[in-house]
Amino acid sequence: MLAALHDRDGRGRFGGRARLGIPGNADDWASVARQLTEGLVKGSERRGALPESMVAFLCQDPKDGESAREVMERLRPLAQLLRTACGALDVPVIEALCISDGRFWSYCCPSEQCCPSGGTPMGLPGTSVLAAAATYAGLQIRGSLREFRARLLPWETAAALEQESALNAVSMALIPRILDDESRTAVATETLDLAHRVMRRFADSTSAAGGPGVSGVPAVSGAAVPAVSGAAGISGALSADLRDDELLCHDEAATLILGLQDRTTRDRAAEWMEGDEAGPALRLWRALARRCVGPYGEHAAAPLTLVGWVAWSSGDELEAREALAMALGADPGYLFARLLHQACNEGLDPESIRRCLRKERVVREERVEHADSGVIASSESSESSESPVDAGGPSGTTSAPSTRVASRRRRRPRSPGSAASRPGSRPSGTAGTRRPRSTTDSSPAPEAPIRAGDGTGGARSRRGAGRHGTKQGET
Repeated sequence: MLAALHDRDGRGRFGGRARLGIPGNADDWASVARQLTEGLVKGSERRGALPESMVAFLCQDPKDGESAREVMERLRPLAQLLRTACGALDVPVIEALCISDGRFWSYCCPSEQCCPSGGTPMGLPGTSVLAAAATYAGLQIRGSLREFRARLLPWETAAALEQESALNAVSMALIPRILDDESRTAVATETLDLAHRVMRRFADSTSAAGGPGVSGVPAVSGAAVPAVSGAAGISGALSADLRDDELLCHDEAATLILGLQDRTTRDRAAEWMEGDEAGPALRLWRALARRCVGPYGEHAAAPLTLVGWVAWSSGDELEAREALAMALGADPGYLFARLLHQACNEGLDPESIRRCLRKERVVREERVEHADSGVIASSESSESSESPVDAGGPSGTTSAPSTRVASRRRRRPRSPGSAASRPGSRPSGTAGTRRPRSTTDSSPAPEAPIRAGDGTGGARSRRGAGRHGTKQGET
């Protein structure tokens, strides 16, 4: 992680922060250091304050058989690359620290007395004045990055084989429908409806259990979950995750994972980002990320990105950055994750994205309402316009509303009396309004105002003849 420092009027303060998971391949360190540094510096410039210095933190737990000091030595080249990248932008790194296994080392301080080679032990959690103040304020102590990742990593138990089989079966039926333009919309609707039902199930289970982390919820048939020993000692977060896993069937998870591979469906799911929808949605996206097992690991990019987005929208930047980094690890080219990760690291306000999603949701709902009302209005228009013809035929008398319309139409050079029998005659109250045509009419949309009330094929034929120079009164 890089943290920008500002020193305005002699009062030092932290600025923006940029965080990214350490790549496992050392060949990628140079490009990562350059991108991380440029993103933070340019983001600070856009906000009107160029950082005066930087502090770098390299945090990684030891691997099997590796000591914390060996981690520090292994990451030393990365620290140097970060210092060089910052120096190229005229922003010096005044301190670079490696934190591993409860100890920290400085890459900048050569003094053995200040920074011993064995590292300096970090203070015990909860012993500082700041920790005491945070506890008094009711702030929850967060877990380590390893615990965050454990909530999002795919299963590695016997249940993973059952989930993989479900993914194989559902993909054979669902992928062809997603690739077909005609059935793609139906798949999106089915996916979102299923997600709504599962979210409601999660919310109801929390209410029935008395809050998150309470066990005792019956398992759903077909949703075998990995058994965990020592359930009494697991954290509340793990208890909640296990309960959610029990409430989500293998087939449901497979359907949602594959359905979210459609970008339009994923964007609509991203609208569940605030209010009462955010909590159940975040739990669902976490559960789906854990179900991307075996060869479906790349499919985790979609649910992981949604985890990162909802967490960021809810104010949890720590989980947001970790989830987005994992999404990029699953699919480095996933554009949505890249954009969100950059915005989150640059300290941008997620409200601008929330406004766009809210607007899109309102526009779509209004479009659906207008379409529904248009069908009703078109049906009413068709029934009303047919009544004058039924009353007296083409040469018969018409009602007063049709007469008013006919009087206005007689201003055109047409034969008198023919306007009353025109198929486009409007009923009362529609003289100045264009009414949408019935959805059963397969004619092009621009002709809808002309054909309002067109109920028979014969009417079309008479009007078609009129276009070619024959007046309707002569037919």
